[in-house]
Amino acid sequence: MSGTLTTLLAFGFVLGVLVFVHELGHFLAAKRVGIRVLKFQLGFNPTIFSVQKGETEYSIGALPLGGYVKMAGDNPDEGVTGAPDEFLSKSKWERFQVLIMGPTMNLALAVVLTAIVLYVGAERFAYEVQPVVVGSVTADSAAAHAGFQPGDRILAVADKPVKTWEDFYLAIGTHPNRELAVRFDRGGSEQIKSVTPVPSKESRMEIGEIGLLPNVHPHIRLIRPGEAAERAGLQANDAVVAINGETITFSSDLKKAIMKHPEQQISMSILRNGAPMTVPATPGRRDGGGFLGIDIADDTVSVKPGLLGAARMSVERNAQMAGMIFQTIWGLITRETSPKQLMGPVAMAQLSGESAQLGIVALLALMAQISLNLGLLNLLPIPILDGGHIFIMALEGLVRRDFSVRLKEKMLLAGFAVLITLMVTVIYNDLTRISWIERLMPWR
Repeated sequence: MSGTLTTLLAFGFVLGVLVFVHELGHFLAAKRVGIRVLKFQLGFNPTIFSVQKGETEYSIGALPLGGYVKMAGDNPDEGVTGAPDEFLSKSKWERFQVLIMGPTMNLALAVVLTAIVLYVGAERFAYEVQPVVVGSVTADSAAAHAGFQPGDRILAVADKPVKTWEDFYLAIGTHPNRELAVRFDRGGSEQIKSVTPVPSKESRMEIGEIGLLPNVHPHIRLIRPGEAAERAGLQANDAVVAINGETITFSSDLKKAIMKHPEQQISMSILRNGAPMTVPATPGRRDGGGFLGIDIADDTVSVKPGLLGAARMSVERNAQMAGMIFQTIWGLITRETSPKQLMGPVAMAQLSGESAQLGIVALLALMAQISLNLGLLNLLPIPILDGGHIFIMALEGLVRRDFSVRLKEKMLLAGFAVLITLMVTVIYNDLTRISWIERLMPWR
């Protein structure tokens, strides 16, 4: 199956499930409180398929970027009769239940999918949960210019404690082009240095990095018989520390270093059973690059809790992610976070395709993240979103009277303008991540 077809099918599957679950929440809640549902549609018009079942038309639209549930009497401009089975005839509490259930279903789906992923078992880099002790500093990086050294232990970023490398990368990655105060321990003495993360060149997203790396190295998992590695005397479980004096931290670094030296001797600094050694090796040539004939692996840990443990960890992880999302939203409002970090449908499609190629577990993990974002986004008090309608009802409750139709229309128009601005931003970001389109933008 071609990569493009995989991407389209994966994106259609992810978006279809998320939209269906969201609209199903509205549909079931409406039915429960006695509201007549006229239409349940996935995708936007034009309609390409529909079937009538009882009082409800179930249909599929040609544009797979959303969906909606049309309820009787939900729009004052469309002939509200005051019948008891109409949306506006219901109490505010009943309307609140209908509105809240869409986002709630997305949040619940995120918890369920994350629990499934954890229960099946997931691998993560071992260093991510370790203290932030610097193993190496990338040459000519922001950290190098600031004077950081191997052995420094990072304690806090922008006055927020960081206990693990995962915390550290999150704190740095979400603040590209923003000067940050980094507190660290060097030889028992606490110091503070200011450093400005720069956008990573290896990521489509604008993720900040400063050039601090953990003290880890990839290891050789397998030696292929008859290849250059075997002739050089390399062995399985050898940890590769450096190539030609340049520190190797991750397996991707080692692959790049070998690829750059086809049929050229390289000096490999390794650890064998904890003892340092230097091994000369000459990679062969394959597909235009160097080839040693080894399988490489990073040190990982397996996370595989039981069913109850997976459920508990899922709730904790989604709560943590929700906090990060709200932090990002607040950062956008205060201009602490770059809007370039936002992604739209094109980027989501690309991520869906990449995740699908890694397997169903990776695709479910991505779906959980998007479902969480979708649920929280819809809860924002922006008119036109579910949270906006809830916000308007709350204001009406506070003033103890319903707003006029004209005032509500103005509020919804303002919300629509906010959403259009957001959509333009994310689509522009998506387009800049496509190399041939970015080349057509002379201002970048």
